[in-house]
Amino acid sequence: MFIIKNCEIKNELTYRGSVILKYEIEYPQIYSDTYNTYKFNTLNHKKALDLENYAKNTLFKDAMDLYDYNYSNGYPIMVYELVLKYTITYNKEPIISLYQDEYVFSGGAHGNTVRTSQNWNFKCGNQFTLSDIYCNNPNYILFILQEINKQIVEQGVEFYFPDYFSLVLDTFNINQFYITNNYVIVYFNQYDIAPYSTGIPEFKIIY
Repeated sequence: MFIIKNCEIKNELTYRGSVILKYEIEYPQIYSDTYNTYKFNTLNHKKALDLENYAKNTLFKDAMDLYDYNYSNGYPIMVYELVLKYTITYNKEPIISLYQDEYVFSGGAHGNTVRTSQNWNFKCGNQFTLSDIYCNNPNYILFILQEINKQIVEQGVEFYFPDYFSLVLDTFNINQFYITNNYVIVYFNQYDIAPYSTGIPEFKIIY
């Protein structure tokens, strides 16, 4: 098992005496005496710094514009938020798998979350793919899509858009997966195949 250090960047930005933007960015750093984790650590550190830069520049400017508009029109002041959290789903050397949820609230009824994931084999020093997992099945994509549609029916099609069958095909992304001890978890982001109330749909696929 890898030793993982949780790192955090957080701040509150003010404008005209009011907090208008909060951000909290968590990212992992791995330490190992056996494997070279430099690539992983550099990637995740850079992603965190890029996200902070986005918050301090783009989001903060938008938040200031909204503050001025709301203040001038007597509307409540909205506080923008950016939160990045990660979850380690598999940690057995030389493999690690995780997903990251990036939540942004920039006004409106609710914020939005975008999920990304990383799957690393440090024996070769790179991320692995679904084709690496299902290397003995040339039709693995068809197999996964069939499993997804089967599970949607089992869960209840009312939780998905009426045209979920075609949407699954259109929005399926071979990079949107992570692994656990027994399954590959394939996921779709918000609004890909289901309304906001369904959240981020996940499907367990045996490997």
